[in-house]
Amino acid sequence: MLSGAFSTLGRYWKPLIGMALTLFGAAALVMIAALVAAGAAVASRWDELTSSSPGSPDASELVPLGIAFGVLMLVGMIVYLLASAVVQAAVPVVLQEAVLGRPVRFGEVWKRAWARVWSILGTVFLTGLIMFVPMALVLAAFAGLMIYAVSLGDEDGVVPLMVIGSLGALLIAPVAMWLYVRFSLAPTVVVFEHQRPVAALRRSARLVRGSWWRVFGVVLLAFGLASVIGYMIQMPFQMAGMLPGVFDTADVDADPSGGELIALFGGLILLSFISQMIAQLFTAIFPPLMVGLLYVDLRMRTENLGPVLAEAAAATLPEQYGPPPPSHV
Repeated sequence: MLSGAFSTLGRYWKPLIGMALTLFGAAALVMIAALVAAGAAVASRWDELTSSSPGSPDASELVPLGIAFGVLMLVGMIVYLLASAVVQAAVPVVLQEAVLGRPVRFGEVWKRAWARVWSILGTVFLTGLIMFVPMALVLAAFAGLMIYAVSLGDEDGVVPLMVIGSLGALLIAPVAMWLYVRFSLAPTVVVFEHQRPVAALRRSARLVRGSWWRVFGVVLLAFGLASVIGYMIQMPFQMAGMLPGVFDTADVDADPSGGELIALFGGLILLSFISQMIAQLFTAIFPPLMVGLLYVDLRMRTENLGPVLAEAAAATLPEQYGPPPPSHV
């Protein structure tokens, strides 16, 4: 299955990488435009708002700054979620043709992926709710620990928050993980079988029944390997930013402004952005590809999908995939 994922990625890298690059690149452009707009909204008062002088503004004058960057975060979250949903729908679309040995074009991938994107969003939202409670408890325990450390143990009511958060996460996390693995095939089901979110969750639970540990191992391997390879992709860029002489601080004042800091570290920010973009192209594609192959494998084992795939592969190809029409001389 692992070799199948890499071979599929190697054979169909154009629609897969092309779709992810187009979507995440567009999301990045939207984020840059939103950042420029937010910066322009507060640029005239940036130095005053960030000044530490005695006459610095009070909290009410910081409201425009908070609103600008709050809107920026909201726009970025919405755009990124939409791009991720389309990519997550595009991977099974490509895999549908890959298991039949058929080529697929970028336009066809986009058309079929966009048709299922809202169901994918609903499915991802429902599965994300499963992990929300244990993550919230962990964050509560961590926040309590930080408050306790900063206040040197003088903050009342923080210790119960830490205890309840830690114990709650330890008790609920295994159940959440069990449910997450049980529903992990739902996004693939949405695309392969054109199911709605709730029906896809039920279908995933039926397919995983009796194979939970195997599915858990494959999902863990997929996300773990994607994280490691993504980090390896980013490492050369991070090392390049640390080379001596890349960023010279000799021309910077003792108390630099925000613009000077951005100009100084602009190259480092750009390198970091490029490395994250390249790593994201892999981390966004590889886990859904592994999960999609796992879905096909489970159906072949439990529902005798092999003959159905063989019959589909032998069927007449659609016109756009068939041979060119004969020329008339």
